[in-house]
Amino acid sequence: MKYRTPAKLALAAGIVIAAASAHAAPTPIPTESFAKIPAIQSVTMSADGKRLVAIVAAPGSNYADTALANWDMDNLAAGPTSITPSGDRMKFIAASALKAGKTLVLGRQEFTGQLGGCGEGNSTGSTKTFLTKAYLTDPSQTKFDEAFADNSRKLGVSEQTQRCLELAGTASLVHSLPLDPDKVIISQMNELTLSANYYLYNLKTGQTELLFRGGARSAPGLFHPRNGELLTRSQIEPAGSNEYEQQILIKNKESGQFEKHDNLTTRLSDRQAMDVAGIDDATGKLYILTDKFSDQVQAWQYDPATRSFDKEPLAAHPDYPISGLILGTRPSNFNQVLGFYVDGPRREAVYIDPTMKSLHDSLKQAYPGTYVAITGYNDDLSRVLFTTSAANQPTSYYVLTDKKSVVPLGSERPWMDTKQIGEQRWVTYTARDGRKIPAIIDLPAGWKEGDPTLPALVHPHGGPWARDYTGWDASGWVPFFTSRGYAVIRPQYRGSTGFGRDHWIAGDKQWGLTMQDDNDDAAAWLVSQGIAAKDRIAIFGYSYGGFASAAATVRSPSPFQCAIAGAPVTDLARLGVSWSENRLQRILQGQTVTGMDPMKNTDKANIPVLLYVGDRDVRTPSFHARSFYNAVQGKVPAKFELIPDMPHSMPWYPRHYQATLPLMESFLRNDCGPGGL
Repeated sequence: MKYRTPAKLALAAGIVIAAASAHAAPTPIPTESFAKIPAIQSVTMSADGKRLVAIVAAPGSNYADTALANWDMDNLAAGPTSITPSGDRMKFIAASALKAGKTLVLGRQEFTGQLGGCGEGNSTGSTKTFLTKAYLTDPSQTKFDEAFADNSRKLGVSEQTQRCLELAGTASLVHSLPLDPDKVIISQMNELTLSANYYLYNLKTGQTELLFRGGARSAPGLFHPRNGELLTRSQIEPAGSNEYEQQILIKNKESGQFEKHDNLTTRLSDRQAMDVAGIDDATGKLYILTDKFSDQVQAWQYDPATRSFDKEPLAAHPDYPISGLILGTRPSNFNQVLGFYVDGPRREAVYIDPTMKSLHDSLKQAYPGTYVAITGYNDDLSRVLFTTSAANQPTSYYVLTDKKSVVPLGSERPWMDTKQIGEQRWVTYTARDGRKIPAIIDLPAGWKEGDPTLPALVHPHGGPWARDYTGWDASGWVPFFTSRGYAVIRPQYRGSTGFGRDHWIAGDKQWGLTMQDDNDDAAAWLVSQGIAAKDRIAIFGYSYGGFASAAATVRSPSPFQCAIAGAPVTDLARLGVSWSENRLQRILQGQTVTGMDPMKNTDKANIPVLLYVGDRDVRTPSFHARSFYNAVQGKVPAKFELIPDMPHSMPWYPRHYQATLPLMESFLRNDCGPGGL
């Protein structure tokens, strides 16, 4: 196939530039512009192209609350046929148009009580958190039923666990089975074991058919997209002293038994990617995403009959991983490889199917300077849902009808003054030990080389097994600060994922050590480039980034004048391997979480620090921030804020932005070093 050769996959991975004024300094974008509920979000179209659903700002709420909206695609111009506002407690946060006239909608609700093991939080005692639940409704949106619920009462389930499960729900959608008119694949929690079972579920009748019974060590892998047959499963098994391996078992067509394949078995300590992404109908070969043959993840074909990989990859890139395959979901192209995703500076779809490539290229030409994503289409492409976005443009939604007319659905934030958002670049700097560190630098509108140096923020991402992408910053933090005259650099420090296995593993056991050096070296790079003044740089991070900010507070010499730690981890001794509900995550990542412990070094605090965290944060509980604050407040200027009713992860409510954005702005201006930043 033509797309096998890596050289042919080269992407323009240099600079992503947003429009910038060359004359005027930026005007601060008001906090309210980031705090408002998006005007429209989570837009999906049904496979037949007849319905559209989305989460919108509830009418009359002044962008303070959400609602579920439903459109008839035959009459888009008439607007939504129904809009249902969220309730007083349960708030709509996401929606998806399914088949059989059904809509799946997620709602989130504040909860304080005993979880009984059904959610992330305290194993004993009361937890203050949020619970998310899935509902099914129809276009009228007059009735909302718990999605895929098993309503039978279970003996032996504690009253506390039962109450938690009632609020959180017990089921989720796994696969939509596009060719089946009525059935989907769901997972349903066993309330006694709190493990998941997998079923075929009929959306019209509610009938179920068991596909796989889950357990502690075994999980389903690939369900055939045509009929839901389970083709692969994975399991974790001991492999020696303090070692485990992940086995992928493939169903033998003749015997019906699942068989272990050594070529697909990996040791967890090696952290090798091995993911089954699909099956080729014609040959029975599996599509595998793996870095077995390269530092970067590539797409390969694997033949279960001969137990061997093809001689060359299906898709590869010399510098970035292949993060997914784009498989056809409509009758005319079902299960065909239409393209793949390359995780460069941002995730880019590369279409190799001539029809989809032509469509994508035409849309990119019509919206130059933006990232265009095709997010839905019907079989004859007479209705295509797509989005555009850029570093200075929040996501906008459109429908292309009859391959010629575009109907705008709206922007997530149409009120945003994007002229106040400046230029964004993808760069690479060299760390002190010679490692190349990718980074994203955002500059204020109007600033150019040779202008006076800027105040700057080094902004490490959370995770740390994660990464940043160029384009619009959904958190709002980056444009909030660039519109206030700050340069913001986001280092993809060692330990970040998506830049090769070597870069990922280089962060093991380096919390606060060489991982932290990469953040310090980002500050030095800003100075060397004439972007930032040496005495006007701060560090701000959230979650793991909050840890990095706490670590910066106690490291010396520091390139930073102050630190802002949002929802930080500060006490590695109390984090241990208990920080994730996922067993694989605990085994895999828990043993890498070690290095310099900020709580053991609070006597070395040397720069001002602001710490904040939500009182419903169960991922990084408030004791981390509060204990660190208590330990350093007598040594350096320190502030601590507990944000009412804020969870760890987005989406946040307007009041959370209204509490945190001005808090950070004020701290930087008034409390960061001798004269503020």
